[in-house]
Amino acid sequence: MRTFGHNTIDAVPNIDFYRQTAASFGEKLSRPSLSELHDELDKEPFEDGLANGEEPSAAEEAAALAAKEGKGGTIKFGWVKGVLVRCMLNIWGVMLFIRMSWIVGQAGIGLTIAVILMATLVTTITGLSTSAIATNGFVRGGGAYYLISRSLGPEFGGSIGLIFAFANAVAVAMYVVGFAETVVELLNDVDALMTDELNDIRIVGTLTVILLLGISVAGMEWEAKAQIVLLVVLLGAIGNYFIGTFMPMESKEPKGFFGYHTAIFIENLGPDFRDGETFFSVFAIFFPAATGILAGANISGDLTDPQSAIPKGTLLAILITGVTYVAVAISAGSCIVRDATGDHNDSLSDTVNCTDAAACTLGYDFSICKEGGCQYGLMNDFQVMSLVSGFGPLITAGIFSATLSSALASLVSAPKVFQALCKDNIYPGLGVFAKGYGKNNEPLRGYVLTFCIGLAFILIAELNIIAPIISNFFLASYALINFSVFHASMANSPGWRPSFKYYNMWVSLAGAILCCVVMFVINWWAALVTLLIILALYIYVSYKKPDVNWGSSTQALIYNQALTHSLNLTGVEDHVKNFRPQCLVMTGYPNSRPALLHLVHSFTKNVGLLVCGHVRTVSRRPNFKELSQDHARCQRWLNKKRIKAFYAPVFSDNLRHGAQFLLQSVGLGRLKPNTLVMGFKNNWSDGDMRDVEIYVNTIHDAFDLQFGVVILRLRDGLDISHIQGQDELLSSQDKPPGGSKEQEVSVSPAKDPESDSGPPKTTNNQSIPLIVKDSKAPLSLTDQRLLETSQQFKKKQGKGTIDVWWLFDDGGLTLLIPYLLTNRSKWGDCRIRVFIGGKINRIDHDRRMMATLLSRFRIDFSDINVLGDINTKPKKHNKLSFKELIEPYRLKEDDMEQEAAERLKALEPWRITDNELELYKAKTNRQIRLNELLKEHSSTAKLIVMSMPLARKGTVSSALYMCWLETLSHELPPLLLVRGNHQSVLTFYS
Repeated sequence: MRTFGHNTIDAVPNIDFYRQTAASFGEKLSRPSLSELHDELDKEPFEDGLANGEEPSAAEEAAALAAKEGKGGTIKFGWVKGVLVRCMLNIWGVMLFIRMSWIVGQAGIGLTIAVILMATLVTTITGLSTSAIATNGFVRGGGAYYLISRSLGPEFGGSIGLIFAFANAVAVAMYVVGFAETVVELLNDVDALMTDELNDIRIVGTLTVILLLGISVAGMEWEAKAQIVLLVVLLGAIGNYFIGTFMPMESKEPKGFFGYHTAIFIENLGPDFRDGETFFSVFAIFFPAATGILAGANISGDLTDPQSAIPKGTLLAILITGVTYVAVAISAGSCIVRDATGDHNDSLSDTVNCTDAAACTLGYDFSICKEGGCQYGLMNDFQVMSLVSGFGPLITAGIFSATLSSALASLVSAPKVFQALCKDNIYPGLGVFAKGYGKNNEPLRGYVLTFCIGLAFILIAELNIIAPIISNFFLASYALINFSVFHASMANSPGWRPSFKYYNMWVSLAGAILCCVVMFVINWWAALVTLLIILALYIYVSYKKPDVNWGSSTQALIYNQALTHSLNLTGVEDHVKNFRPQCLVMTGYPNSRPALLHLVHSFTKNVGLLVCGHVRTVSRRPNFKELSQDHARCQRWLNKKRIKAFYAPVFSDNLRHGAQFLLQSVGLGRLKPNTLVMGFKNNWSDGDMRDVEIYVNTIHDAFDLQFGVVILRLRDGLDISHIQGQDELLSSQDKPPGGSKEQEVSVSPAKDPESDSGPPKTTNNQSIPLIVKDSKAPLSLTDQRLLETSQQFKKKQGKGTIDVWWLFDDGGLTLLIPYLLTNRSKWGDCRIRVFIGGKINRIDHDRRMMATLLSRFRIDFSDINVLGDINTKPKKHNKLSFKELIEPYRLKEDDMEQEAAERLKALEPWRITDNELELYKAKTNRQIRLNELLKEHSSTAKLIVMSMPLARKGTVSSALYMCWLETLSHELPPLLLVRGNHQSVLTFYS
């Protein structure tokens, strides 16, 4: 490749590098990977060309192929046909023809304009917010659901998507019933009813919805043509009305229509609320007429350029329809009086005694209407627009057009939204409706479902109860769209870059609040029902945790808050009252030592930080792709097991150096580990003593860095990684396709250096995959026992004791950990017993002193035991056992020359000198004696927590230290050796 005239594989910026795998427009290209540009020439590049380690799924590849094949014949709409026409048809509803005049009569021209402007304000803010979201990246099909889910995440998107699709499906029934009622009224006028009114509505409604389904299933092109025809009829009806207002006829005057007159305008300017109506009740009746602004956005997948079409079409539709509503309100209020009798005999020759101001000046006395009973005028005749119009039947055609166009738009919107929701697999079991058919990927199954829902509600034919809930469903969608813009702006994510600039986060927040207020104004109980349904769906989706990642503003805000709080923490000095154990646990792979992980998680969950450290000692370092997949797999396993922990792997030549990296670098600010937790090296005496030296030096390093150290020992060991098929790290998407008989569990270089069982470390250049076979080989008794032991801290512990052997004051960590454990439900039945060292002649005094200290610390205990015989000499056979234990590791300098002894000590620093043995004879005897006491007092304990003996660095050899630990913890229940960093972690001050 030639770039800037030079031969290089480095690529210049190109839009096709940034496409997703299944891009609708253009094909995805792959830029050269970093390894291709950076690695040595003789190395094989490991990247396969997908950016950031992405891999196309089978579904994505199929979608990309389908998109490529069908690109030529796909029907796409521009902003006029796709958005403007649909939105105008949906907003201009039946309300325009049969309720606007009544609203003007009740509220007057002034307040009617206020009602329209208030509704338009809500829809305009929502339109601006919709435009902002729609222009922040490529928009696929799914309308309101797609916009909300990609902004706020699957929890909000999934809940609103379901009810929005359902609302559109029921809206089909509402509009069709409105159409059927008008048809049945016409049939009734000519005495041509088929049965009775209710059943006729059902019959006409059923036939209508079947016809609409046929148009929809025929394809978007036919549906768009039908919408154009309906728009022409609707525009004709509106134009017909306005022409009629300039054509007053004497025959219409008794019914209240006089043409434009100042007297009528002035009289109708103010409100005249009757029958208990108020401003807000009138607003509640009008507002559904302003909805429908998402009709264009709902078919976003069928638009040529959604980013341009949605803002232009939606906002222009709101403007045109808003102006139309205001114009109708002013014209109706200027040429029609509120009440009229319809009787020619009510004309006047003398207006002296007339009390009806406007009618009197025009020669009519309608004052009798104040007593009620009049059938004409703004307040009484819902069909007054037909009276005013130039050609009455055209208004009826307009009503037909308004209802059918809205029904058709809803019938198309519901399946499209539902299909997008099902494709994302938010609700398991609904995937069957995700399938599309034909070149336009039409959701035929969704059409059938919408038809069935609509038909069911048409057959009920009583929509007065469901109607307010549907209006509130739409309003809830508007509220969340507005909140999405506020939330995304608040999160301040670099990915929030809408090309539509005419929005404001605070205006969007005000719009969201307004939508919620309007919900309660329209119908308070319907608003409560809506909120409860959304809440229930939100909780369900949150609980299910769908495996999707859309880069939502929720994620961005969580990041912002985490960063802000982490920075705030750094400005505050640590206080003993806020101390919590933050543990770096040397687990290797998280599933290698489950007992260690479960126990530590028991006292860190919702209390402190837990990091699973993994030192990987391989001679060939894996590439970035392998590393990232491995890391993701381990973190996913932790999340699946509901273990609140982080996984932190490092590469190093040995455990000690890797642990040093982790001890120094893991964490952020105050969120750093302060306690190193390790498993006891059970197989230390069988392996290479250099590994023991590394193990002990790791403990020294932790103390050097002021870490507390905790070591867990179980009789049967901790490491189960050599047992095949145990709790593999693979998730469903990692597993090979069906039919495969074996699965790769984890790619791991055999045992970690600190492992307590299993084969020695591999040294070849290839990592060893652990294979899980479907037919598992029978386990040995040792492995069976190890597996059972590995799960013992996962289940609830029965009644028993946690024995705390607090022999040395390390700041209180030895006491704090058991206290935190007993706060958990798993350990709730266990009681703390405290054991302390003392003298025989001071046992009561020492017990009282410890009881006082524990009560000051507010730590419950069941018993305090003072060990007066702690300094008694150990039994002879136990001393002999210790002597046998240390024999292989002694330097035996008396049997060789001094120079040879020094050389051997330098080569093998772990060896025990005679001088060392003599110097620490008392400490050795104490470990032997403590083991005897432990077996005597704590052999039935659920857990023993004990002060860990310290070895002075440079003086006590690693072999002697391991012999102490081995002797101390031999043949005991689960034992936790704890040594804090000797800084107080408990206080009795408030």
